[in-house]
Amino acid sequence: MTGIVRRSFDKADETRPFEGDMGRLDLLTTERGPVGRAVFEPGWKWSEHVKPLAGTDSCQASHVGYVVSGRIHVVMDSGEEDDFGPGDFMEVTPGHDAWVVGDEPCVALDWVGFGDYAKSS
Repeated sequence: MTGIVRRSFDKADETRPFEGDMGRLDLLTTERGPVGRAVFEPGWKWSEHVKPLAGTDSCQASHVGYVVSGRIHVVMDSGEEDDFGPGDFMEVTPGHDAWVVGDEPCVALDWVGFGDYAKSS
């Protein structure tokens, strides 16, 4: 490993589009594991735009990340819910739905849950 690594999500190792042209996941593969940048377009909802790819009733990925811009609302299968916006750290366990709030795309970085996210089952 070199002392400094600089990568760009604009030149991702892999890009996975969401159903209905509602955004994408840009994925970088690093020595420490995958890192993802998701762009969720206004109107995006996990249960409509990723569920068909995942094949599960709710999102089963863990997420540890940071919201760069926009807003996202997360509802756990248990009913617990919260909004995340610019500058927010987020940690979300498996078993949830989520959707964009407002008319601005939500951009989020994730260090844990995007390796298998939005992959066809």
